[in-house]
Amino acid sequence: MKVGDSAEVIRTFSAHDLKDYARVCDHKRAVESDRVPGPLIDALFSYLLGVELPGMGTIYLQQETRYKPGATIGEPLRARVEITRLRPEKKLVDLATTCRLENGKIIASGHAVVHVGDVMEKVHNDG
Repeated sequence: MKVGDSAEVIRTFSAHDLKDYARVCDHKRAVESDRVPGPLIDALFSYLLGVELPGMGTIYLQQETRYKPGATIGEPLRARVEITRLRPEKKLVDLATTCRLENGKIIASGHAVVHVGDVMEKVHNDG
């Protein structure tokens, strides 16, 4: 891992996804709108951090996200995480998080802090 490393995922949420979300969180307004709720956008960041970068063993410590209107059902969203700072002495990684529409418009941005102790140990043991 180094500063500048990044990972992306593209996901399109459907009306069915919003119904599932509403059922899990008991939030009826989620299905009354054509907008993708913020927690589903944040779930894209969670996926990237836990599976792609840094990967399995990552522990989410902090997430801050600012949302802008624009994420609608059926529109592809491109979520990205990028390492902005490494703190090896504490086994922490800071990452910028962004989610864009196909036209490049940012609909969510923020940062995350994760603990990567298990990830770093796996890298050292496998390498």
